[in-house]
Amino acid sequence: MSRKKVTVVGSGFVGSTTAQRIVDMELADVVLTDILDGPPAGKALDILESAPITKTDAHAIGISTASGDYSGTANSDIVVITAGFPRKPGMSRDDLLKANYDVVKAVVEQIVKHSPNCIIIVVTNPLDAMAQAAFKVSGFPKQRVLGMAGVLDSARMSAFVAMECKVSVENVHSFVLGGHGDDMVPLPRYSNVAGIPLPDLLPKDKIDAIVERTRKGGAEIVNLLKTGSAYYAPSAAAVEMVEAILKDKNKILPCAVYLEGEYGIKGLFVGVPVKLGAKGAEEIVEIKLTADENTALQKSSASVRELVTVLGL
Repeated sequence: MSRKKVTVVGSGFVGSTTAQRIVDMELADVVLTDILDGPPAGKALDILESAPITKTDAHAIGISTASGDYSGTANSDIVVITAGFPRKPGMSRDDLLKANYDVVKAVVEQIVKHSPNCIIIVVTNPLDAMAQAAFKVSGFPKQRVLGMAGVLDSARMSAFVAMECKVSVENVHSFVLGGHGDDMVPLPRYSNVAGIPLPDLLPKDKIDAIVERTRKGGAEIVNLLKTGSAYYAPSAAAVEMVEAILKDKNKILPCAVYLEGEYGIKGLFVGVPVKLGAKGAEEIVEIKLTADENTALQKSSASVRELVTVLGL
């Protein structure tokens, strides 16, 4: 049986780490692309040479798309888009908007041409607006365009909860909805440690601190790194989505998807719980929110809508 094929667009830190994780887990053969000539091929070769040690027969190849030739990506099952300009200290996700829209548009036009049946996972920031751009440019059904954010934000929250409670991360399940920005909506009520609701374990001030740190999770790392932004956790999050799709797991994960009235939001990509399987977003799971939680989600979606409006999407 031939292996699945995943194209990772952008061979920077997020892209190359995503490619490495997919190959290490033997999920698929990977094509790593970049507009640079050399680095994608070099990184793919490096990953390939690690295979005898990590015991994987999945392959990686790297190709330059400087000439606009995406033929090497043809017939991909999934395309993960990480290409774009990174955030720099003091730079908001919104500053990235116009520059990264041009990148995503150019990439998606080529992807559609060569892999018309693929599922697109967008990682480029500002995440929700870029997912909307990919959706509009591709003309794909909404099930096949997803944004990676909720998995990452929930993982950050879980890491902080595990540290605070001094428990295994395997015991912690956190839930973060909304846009991937400072208005994201961590939901302590739906987060738990070994099934015990978070509000039953921690005092409100501790939970509030975790919520605040989760919202600022990306900026905290940007400020520490000085140059560039997070990539270990974002790549792990993207790969969890890739795995759920390729293995048809029907796994419920928070993802940015196109809403058409769910949660009272229409015509917009926002992070909500989604059942991920072979067809992509197989089902949007609607949960009951309190008035405060719903207000926070509507505020978060309004921030996304501002960006989308600027882009005329």
